[in-house]
Amino acid sequence: MKKTILSILVALLAISLGCNSQKKSSGENLTIDYQVDSSYILLPVEETAPEIKIKVGTPDQNNQPAYDVHLAQNKIDYWVPIDVKKYKGQKLTLSFLTLKESILGVKEIKYSDRFDFPYNETYRPQFHFSPEHGWMNDPNGMVYLDGEYHLFYQYNPYGSMWGNMHWGHAVSTDMVSWTYLPTAIAPDSLGTIFSGSAVVDINNTAGFGKNAIVAIFTSNGKTQRQSIAYSTDKGRTFTKYSGNPVLPNPGITDFRDPKVSWNEVSNQWIMTLATKQTITFFGSRDLKKWTKLSEFGQGIGSHAGVWECPDLFPLTYQGKTKWVLLVSINPGGPNGGSATQYFIGSFDGTKFTADPLPYPLWVDYGRDNYAGVTWSNIPKSDGRRLFLGWMSNWDYATTVPTLNFRSANTTPRELSLGMSGGHMIVKSFPAKEMNTIRGASKTYPKQVVEKEATLTGLLPKNKGTYEVEMTLKPMHSSTFGFELTNTKGELLKFTFDLKTNKLSIDRDKSGKINFNDKFKSGTSAPIVTKGSYNIRLLVDKASAEIFIDNGEIAMSSIFFPTEIMNNMTFFTSEGKLNAENITIYNIK
Repeated sequence: MKKTILSILVALLAISLGCNSQKKSSGENLTIDYQVDSSYILLPVEETAPEIKIKVGTPDQNNQPAYDVHLAQNKIDYWVPIDVKKYKGQKLTLSFLTLKESILGVKEIKYSDRFDFPYNETYRPQFHFSPEHGWMNDPNGMVYLDGEYHLFYQYNPYGSMWGNMHWGHAVSTDMVSWTYLPTAIAPDSLGTIFSGSAVVDINNTAGFGKNAIVAIFTSNGKTQRQSIAYSTDKGRTFTKYSGNPVLPNPGITDFRDPKVSWNEVSNQWIMTLATKQTITFFGSRDLKKWTKLSEFGQGIGSHAGVWECPDLFPLTYQGKTKWVLLVSINPGGPNGGSATQYFIGSFDGTKFTADPLPYPLWVDYGRDNYAGVTWSNIPKSDGRRLFLGWMSNWDYATTVPTLNFRSANTTPRELSLGMSGGHMIVKSFPAKEMNTIRGASKTYPKQVVEKEATLTGLLPKNKGTYEVEMTLKPMHSSTFGFELTNTKGELLKFTFDLKTNKLSIDRDKSGKINFNDKFKSGTSAPIVTKGSYNIRLLVDKASAEIFIDNGEIAMSSIFFPTEIMNNMTFFTSEGKLNAENITIYNIK
């Protein structure tokens, strides 16, 4: 994510437990009473330590949710803050449930008015969104209003591991430079806050106010139910609806991730909901009362894992409207772990019918694009269908070698319809806003490759964030490609194999790979044999996203080199390879 992000985090000025706090044990719980005179309580975390349930509140607040924290027992990996500004001047009770005696993590608690950490750690992206600190997964509630793109996301503010699901929040005017905002929606008595969507209620159908932002999300408690919250101040604060849940669970284990949009044909809100291994559509006039309309998915597409994070929207191709249904699946992706499949068909306001295509089809064939959905309320004058995905994979997401944060999102992409391999596909290509962050460029002459040719020093002062545009033309060659490399011999390899009609990405020599055995597995995508391939490659420290022929194929891959990859080697197994129109852009 770009460095222009506004951060609230400043220098750490911490003080140890002092005379304004008192520890005591009560039955199974250890508690600390504290007269609040600072903004944060800083908890030390050790990621391999067992989770301890911690509850924060004033003595008269007994219904506050407890949060799971890997409280340090043997060493301190990093710190996480609990924001207690609202308690200033009051007595606060910090309860450690099922913990009788002090451990390292309790003894080292600090109180401070400031919180800091190494934001620019080695693998922090510069032009992809990442959480300020803590864990992030699915993008949620993506909505546009009054010049701002809102991004909510699955967020754990109390550690860099999955858990304690909140909705984090950030806004942007261009989907590239982001401003962090306070956490939008926190757990309550109905459960933690799982994935969902947000709409602008232009006609005040719910009665919360004209142009209110209404968030629709899964309350994950004893069962999964759908709830709503609303904002009348452009998303800065949300109020949960007193009648939650608005859609109770009918007895389905996986009943989640509502994506809501207004349908003009049926004149109602349509909720697209993941229901185990199908998608169920519900209708509502007011976002509060929902009626089941239809169900889709039996016997079509991939069913190798649970269906999640659906999205339904129209796209136009040659003057005709088609409907696209996105369905994320975990596991069951084309290269292992999690991925997002799609269906193309028709929607009559109540029922989705898929066209007869060679399913499963995938939005992105890389291993690192999951749970992606699209922005709602994009102005008709814009007309684009804008998409964002979580750039990781559940096979290894919790073990990647970052510390104070985990995970980033893909670049924002425009989705469109096209033809490839004799049938209709969904194309995925970087949004035009990505062009605005291009800096100085360097152009290379045509490379005529017989076996191998290397471009050394792609960019001066390369910091690991750059873009490559080029055209590859195989001249009687069936196997060819290119590698990104560094002086340590680490490489990320892209291979076109026209014998098998596959494009593969190999990262088993890309740097740090031993943090998870599943990270090493190869990645491939189907390609069509052509005389040339237009390539666009976006590299951001620890990720590479490749787009072939204006998004006919997209592949996202994270990797963790120990040195910047600033060389590129072209190769061919036989014949010749012409690499033309090679331009490398620095990223501002």
